[in-house]
Amino acid sequence: MILYFTGTGNSFYIAKKLSQALQDELLCINDRIKKNDVTRVESHKPLVFVLPTYAWRIPKVVEEWINRTEFSPNTDAYFVMNCGSDIGNAEKYLIRLCQTKTFSFKGVKEIIMPENYIALYNAPEAPEAKRIIQHAEPAIEDCVNVILHNSIFEKRPPSAADRIKSSITNPVFYSFVVKADKFKADDKCIGCGKCKVVCPLNNIELKENKPVWGNNCTHCMACICKCPVEAIEYGKNSPGKPRYQCPL
Repeated sequence: MILYFTGTGNSFYIAKKLSQALQDELLCINDRIKKNDVTRVESHKPLVFVLPTYAWRIPKVVEEWINRTEFSPNTDAYFVMNCGSDIGNAEKYLIRLCQTKTFSFKGVKEIIMPENYIALYNAPEAPEAKRIIQHAEPAIEDCVNVILHNSIFEKRPPSAADRIKSSITNPVFYSFVVKADKFKADDKCIGCGKCKVVCPLNNIELKENKPVWGNNCTHCMACICKCPVEAIEYGKNSPGKPRYQCPL
């Protein structure tokens, strides 16, 4: 089973490719989290988690969902993490998660995809994003071959910087950066409610036809990047930046 969590489409793009090549079913973790659904996930094939990288680890909300959910009968677990630069020492924490869940850890694969975190960085323009996605195709094919042969992903020794990013920077990031208070909708907002629909944590409500953000945000960038009229901004960080959705 291919299980994915996605904000702006990178993970879904990879998951769909894997699903087609492996002839395996897709499960959207966003939908499960949004519904607070932790019912048992049954798969007779390996579990393939396709996830974004949040501060050099998998998203906390996904880790929490995995911990609360039962998986059977197959508990072989592959992790495919897409990122704008690197996944740091995410493997250490995935191994710990697998030990907690009694999964058989089959490794983690890093796949570079277009940056979407416009709260801090710049998303690429469409031509550059397409180039990055094309460059990712061999890595996706490699995932297919490894999983088909029930092998393991090649281990990449972490550097000292990797260890620091995943161990120290990650909790600092969540404590000081992952907040929704800077999200605002400007006068272009048409009150369509798409931001509310795409939020995996039910953190957005419409009041007088305008979105209002609560305190339960994971910074997936779905609301700001999927707004059809680009009416959502993140403080002074996002104005003028291109929005990113995959596929282009």
